[in-house]
Amino acid sequence: MNTSIEPIATVRLGTGGPLVGVQGFGAMGISSAYGHTDDAAARDTLEATVEAGVTLIDTADMYGTGANEEFLAPFVAAHRDDITLATKFGIQTRADDPAHRTVRNEPAYVREAVEGSLRRLGVEVIDLYYMHRRDPAVPLAESVGAMAELVRAGKVKHLGLSEVTGAELREAHAVHPITAVQSEWSVFSRDVEYSVVGAAAELGVAFVPYSPLGRGFLTGAFTDAGAELSSDDFRQSMPRLTGANATANAALLTPLREIAAERGATTAQIALAWVQQRAEAHGLAVVPIPGTRKRGRLLENAAATRITLAPEELALLEPIAEKVAGDRYPDMSLTSAARETQA
Repeated sequence: MNTSIEPIATVRLGTGGPLVGVQGFGAMGISSAYGHTDDAAARDTLEATVEAGVTLIDTADMYGTGANEEFLAPFVAAHRDDITLATKFGIQTRADDPAHRTVRNEPAYVREAVEGSLRRLGVEVIDLYYMHRRDPAVPLAESVGAMAELVRAGKVKHLGLSEVTGAELREAHAVHPITAVQSEWSVFSRDVEYSVVGAAAELGVAFVPYSPLGRGFLTGAFTDAGAELSSDDFRQSMPRLTGANATANAALLTPLREIAAERGATTAQIALAWVQQRAEAHGLAVVPIPGTRKRGRLLENAAATRITLAPEELALLEPIAEKVAGDRYPDMSLTSAARETQA
């Protein structure tokens, strides 16, 4: 069966940012986080991104403690002019303790982190460089100021932030233009609509939703991470994906399944179509970054960019998020939602 498709449409990231496919690719799971990886299949999936016009490739220095960036390096070298390469700093991990997490935003660390990413990725410049998580103890102006220095030095082209509030985005944007904000956004997770989506629209900043498929839960691939996934799969720690929460949340997928059945689509495609239509609903560029290790799934996801949900279908999906049981992380303290609550 020929599963190739025509390249997807493009959109510009932010004001003056790069032109990318309207759907990107989240590379975290291609070599880490979700259990055993078939390297050959993973590399074939990466090749499919270019074929499909999925040109925004997203990684981070913490994924596999740098191993994800290293895994991507040969692909990046082969397709450097075809892709927009995004990576992130700010969460420091240790190879000898996979559970260790330290958030670091101080300027000296920003300068140290970018050198490591450039080396592992085998590039001279990073197209889009994100602050992965915000450390409120470090003045935002200092962190973004250090990131701006990287732009002036030619090591980074554009700046991004992840998991920030609307107020933090405005503060950062006043120091240096921010091209994109990345946070979790899906039919299951809509806390970003509280303030940061509106701020991004106001400032001309693009939004890059990560986990638009609820880490695979919205696809129906599993119903309880704790019972069905391998012990080295980090989704076992996600409160909404395990136990009684997962059972309750699986029942919320009925409208997705019904719409998918009527359209001859998959639940993943309907979930992605919903995210993509947030662009029209909120007046900003939206480029979700679903991840997969399979070529067929990559092409299936890309095909979702051609689906436009009708008002009555959107109405069926509208109430889902407020019914979801459990948080998206076991510790929500590093998310923008936690700081919105404190405000």
